[in-house]
Amino acid sequence: MLSRRGPAAAIGLNNSTTNMKLLPKLLVAFIASVALSASLFAQTDPPKPPDTAPAAQPDLKSAKPVDAANNDTSVKPADDFFLYANGGWIKRTEIPPEYPRWGSFNQLIEQNNDALHTIAEKAASSATSQPGVSDVSKASPADIQMVGDYFTSGMDEQAVASAGIAPLKDELGRIDSIKDKNDVLKEIAHLHTLGVGVLFQFGSSPDDKDSMKVISHALQGGLGMPDRDYYTKTDDASKKLRDEYVEHVTKMLTLLGDPADKAATHAKAILAFETKLAQASRTRVELRDPQKNYNKMTQAQLQKLTPNWKWADFFKEINLAAPGDVDVHQPDFFKAVDQAVKTTSIDDWKSYLRWNLVDATASKLSDDFVNEDFKFNQTTLSGTPKMKPRWKRVVTTLNGEIGESLGKLYVADYFPPQAKARMVELIGNLKEALGERIKTLEWMDEPTKKEALKKLAAFQVKVGYPDKWRDYSLLKIDRGPYVLNTLRAENFEVKRDLNKIGKPVDRAEWGMTPPTVNAYYNPTFNEIVFPAGILQPPFFYASADDAVNYGGIGAVIGHEMTHGFDDQGRQYDAQGNLRDWWSADSAKKFKERSGAIVKQYSEYEPLPGLHVNGELTQGENIADIGGLKIAYAAFKKATAGKPQEKIDGLTPDQRFFLAFAEIWRAKIRDEDQKMRITIDPHSPAHFRVNGPLSNMAEFQKAFDIPDGSAMVRAADKKVNIW
Repeated sequence: MLSRRGPAAAIGLNNSTTNMKLLPKLLVAFIASVALSASLFAQTDPPKPPDTAPAAQPDLKSAKPVDAANNDTSVKPADDFFLYANGGWIKRTEIPPEYPRWGSFNQLIEQNNDALHTIAEKAASSATSQPGVSDVSKASPADIQMVGDYFTSGMDEQAVASAGIAPLKDELGRIDSIKDKNDVLKEIAHLHTLGVGVLFQFGSSPDDKDSMKVISHALQGGLGMPDRDYYTKTDDASKKLRDEYVEHVTKMLTLLGDPADKAATHAKAILAFETKLAQASRTRVELRDPQKNYNKMTQAQLQKLTPNWKWADFFKEINLAAPGDVDVHQPDFFKAVDQAVKTTSIDDWKSYLRWNLVDATASKLSDDFVNEDFKFNQTTLSGTPKMKPRWKRVVTTLNGEIGESLGKLYVADYFPPQAKARMVELIGNLKEALGERIKTLEWMDEPTKKEALKKLAAFQVKVGYPDKWRDYSLLKIDRGPYVLNTLRAENFEVKRDLNKIGKPVDRAEWGMTPPTVNAYYNPTFNEIVFPAGILQPPFFYASADDAVNYGGIGAVIGHEMTHGFDDQGRQYDAQGNLRDWWSADSAKKFKERSGAIVKQYSEYEPLPGLHVNGELTQGENIADIGGLKIAYAAFKKATAGKPQEKIDGLTPDQRFFLAFAEIWRAKIRDEDQKMRITIDPHSPAHFRVNGPLSNMAEFQKAFDIPDGSAMVRAADKKVNIW
């Protein structure tokens, strides 16, 4: 959706760099993935280049795996392994001004963006052919035309500036013409068809308890700030942020043509309206419970829940002829929606709808909208001082909107068959290691082990790119207004998404584009997915020693596999159905161990007085710890009987753990860290390294770390599930 505030549970977040755009629209709420995102919201394009460019970044492809220059030998491995492994890099690295954080993921994203930039420019200058396209990608002239035209429309800054809000004239006119509550419903439905998630979220996804069938889903939404907590917290910082939000909304409405005093009044009303929605919304921890958030209803039951909202009319307006049963994830939220329908004035509805439209499209409009959007969503919320160059933003949009057409061109030049073959081998070794680990678990009984092994054996594995590419033939992209290309792309996606309702699940579908630097586990598909974008250094080196690859991409693979058995994933069976397949005793012992992980991470304090939310980050922490252990077991099995020679004075085990630490190297601005503690289901990078390692005896032995050290948890505090 154009709305950037939907729920996500990812390696980082659902955003411009963690692109889950192509997932079944609402499935992103349940996806668990491994990456750290570079930024929460889409960054907009600057009207002018930055005054100073960031320091040049090294070419990752030519970088040395496990480079001693990244270490800080003034820090002992026994005291803080994250700083020991990455301290040298941290000392000499500045966060580029266009980023809220900077690390290995961001560096690879930048490298991939350069590749996508080259591809897009070639496509823009060629109407019929693209050098380098291979049979693997099956790119067509239509794909090349679409990528080239979309890129050209986005890069035509003069045309975007000259147009102003003219491309939105018809949409704004529709809102201005609203006369009654029926018109309000029609306009909300219409905006939904454009990917603007007004008031709530609606779309398709597999039925959690009948995973082979796609059904309708309705979820909480409608907020302009990142999370309900931004509206409900009463501390001074939260109050100040709400005041800044009102100023931001006011400015946006004035840019649409409202007088300043009227815009200010409407902005306050919008905050009050969204606050009511926030108060009725579940917390991010509550959203982690798939059983609590499964509430399938008939249309009659849904209508009884919300008597003032005419669902039949809504379905008609979004052209959904047979909505069937609807999974209403948060019923109490929809009661609040019903009250809003009953009590909100037409004037306030118009303001709220205008705000949603401009908020969703601002980054595709003229510089005044771009600058104001960036000021709040990046500088205020994340501390980012400067905007990205225009080409980077346009390339990111292309990857989000037509990512499989762009991806065809990407994999042809940047993902050789041998890389895929090596990944398939690694994944097979990791699956075998996890299977052996399950068989020997001392706390799990035999019936539960049998079910767990059945689930592991059923894992669907996707590597690199789809076997069946997305068909964009019904999507019109031209070299006209940039924002209209985006709205048409969103409308195409909404239609495609709604068309799946009532049909069998297409398990060949991908939830990320091939160039995406991320990976994910999807519980209803019971699949692990690794796009080509992440299968590059420093995560994966085609010619590096096993220690480096098992410590890097191996840990990523293990992380995603473990998500199938984390606090959420374990509740789904081999077929992807939400079903309790655990014995009471094994479930009790799992919860005891996961509770210990919650306690461990809740003790971490990334900023003074700011602790990690161990409940929110529980699933990712389980996956980090379990994934590393599984990767290590697979590494030892793969290298058994082979010479254990040192490289650069390091044993294979030392290189394994250093490679793991280096993929998480990162620096982050305080503002962004504060926001992530509220909304991100991942722990800060520092603790994604030290947390798992402090529980591993193999790590302690590899670096000869004495008991009682900071990097060795006491025996009675060590946590272990998988």
